[in-house]
Amino acid sequence: MHLVNRPLVLFLVAVILSWVAGRVGAALRSRLTFPEEARADFGIVEGAILTLLGLIIGFTFSMAMTRYDQRKNLEEEEANAIGTEYARVDFLAAEDAARLKELLRRYTELRVEFYSVPYGERLASVNNETAKMQDELWTKVAQAAKVQPTPLTALAAWGMNDVLNSQGYTQAAWWNRIPTSAWCLLFLIAILSTGLLGYGAKGRWAHLSMVLPLAIGISFFLIADIDSPRGGVIHVRAVNLEVLSRSLGGH
Repeated sequence: MHLVNRPLVLFLVAVILSWVAGRVGAALRSRLTFPEEARADFGIVEGAILTLLGLIIGFTFSMAMTRYDQRKNLEEEEANAIGTEYARVDFLAAEDAARLKELLRRYTELRVEFYSVPYGERLASVNNETAKMQDELWTKVAQAAKVQPTPLTALAAWGMNDVLNSQGYTQAAWWNRIPTSAWCLLFLIAILSTGLLGYGAKGRWAHLSMVLPLAIGISFFLIADIDSPRGGVIHVRAVNLEVLSRSLGGH
């Protein structure tokens, strides 16, 4: 999955491979010719595989958009869960409520950072800090609920459960990417399409050699950019979490 995390590199690879496939097809045409009466049948095959390429690109783009929308919705739900729990901890004793509010402020800042930090050591550090903070939050609210077991404290504990679950749902959505097998199929159909186009170009391939490869590269770049939570230029911003962090007195 490393290549699809770098949409610009994927764009260059797609363009180069598609162009090379077209040139190979053009070279084969000069060696392996077929009768002119078969050209109509060849045109049908060529049109069919180009249509198939367009359909697969469309379906894959739809998959990427669905995952992107899911990540946006889960960010909003996570902010709502934290904000609700921040209000519910007032059901606990004053000292416990103050401590939990401070922890929730710090936790919200960590969640904001999760959305903006790139791949690397800092991401692993943020995930580790988040896990430790979750343990501390749950331990604190569980202890407070045990000391004062009432329906209101149970509501506070339930709210903390929602906070922790919402983070898990978000993480799962960020791991839910377009399968590698789908990318392999895309590349295979793209190479076959440009190869056939080069084979049947009839002298015009020199002028059109970059049109289809560029279109394929741009399509792959857009799909990978939308599908990659941290690579490229299109990202899910933690807009709701940032607003919540400011309202809670965070940075």
